Amino acid sequence: MKLKELGEFGLIEKINKKFSLNLPRNVIGIGDDCAVINQKDGHSLLVTTDLLIENVHFLKNNIHPKDLGYKSLAVNLSDIAAMGGTPQFAFLSVAMPTKLDTRWIADFCSGFYELANTENVFLLGGDTTKSKSDIMISAVILGKAKTTHIKKRSDAKLGDIICVTDFLGDSAAGLKVILNKYEKNKNALRLIKKHYRPKPHLREGQWLAQHSSVHAMMDISDGIDSDIRRIMKMSHCGAEMTIENIPISPTLKHFCKTHALDPISYALAGGEDYCLLFTAKPSSYQKLNQDFEAKCHHSLYKVGKIVNAKADLIYLQNGKPYKPKIHGYDHFI
Repeated sequence: MKLKELGEFGLIEKINKKFSLNLPRNVIGIGDDCAVINQKDGHSLLVTTDLLIENVHFLKNNIHPKDLGYKSLAVNLSDIAAMGGTPQFAFLSVAMPTKLDTRWIADFCSGFYELANTENVFLLGGDTTKSKSDIMISAVILGKAKTTHIKKRSDAKLGDIICVTDFLGDSAAGLKVILNKYEKNKNALRLIKKHYRPKPHLREGQWLAQHSSVHAMMDISDGIDSDIRRIMKMSHCGAEMTIENIPISPTLKHFCKTHALDPISYALAGGEDYCLLFTAKPSSYQKLNQDFEAKCHHSLYKVGKIVNAKADLIYLQNGKPYKPKIHGYDHFI
């Protein structure tokens, strides 16, 4: 079998089967946004890592190195946010060709530092090495969370509502603008910024994690269509989502109307949204949303509900079954 046939998540599952059998009881390994190592003080250590590869995750000539540095940290902080945690320390490793201009490196570090400084994250080390041609970036983030506040993908319950913490699809549309060289008007620049400088929802994750009515949680990196399926698999449940409730920004609506594109496709499968996807007790939603708005200054969006495992993932539009023509992101397909 070729790797492209196995796919990213088939590969992860194979690795997990080999290495998860003898984990200590106080450790959560592969399967969530972060590894979790329980400490004796009522808190847990969170560990996450992400890899960005030139010509796979980014095109060097299409992104300013400051933006790339910022994004390299942001995507990792989003994993900490998904566990309701607080980031503390970072390790950064970079492989670079020797022809790379040192000004590029300085700008990259400046962007990384900008977000690290904002979120009080301290760089403790890492590694550098030579590559033949492409740039490779790997960041490891250490954080902490109160052990009783940690939200796992496996915690969704039958009847839960499904919510997200922001509009979906803007980042993917921003990438479309970049790759297709559309006119960079104000609308397009807003979408590009969403792609280049995603906002990790740390405050939102920390606030949601304090509430026992919030059950499963993760960040949306590969599109809600793919990511809700991960919660479904880990929680052994199905899901039903309502198309008209999917939050789409006025910016994305205008962009799609201008270019005859489908905003629903971007919202469901675009990816790199880096907001939070969570499930919660239905009766808690009204107060949860009111308090969330007061604390975080924007709304929650209720997009669906958790149903029996036999239902798989069902989309409804105006109460009728709807089949979107989409597929989520897989690194090896």
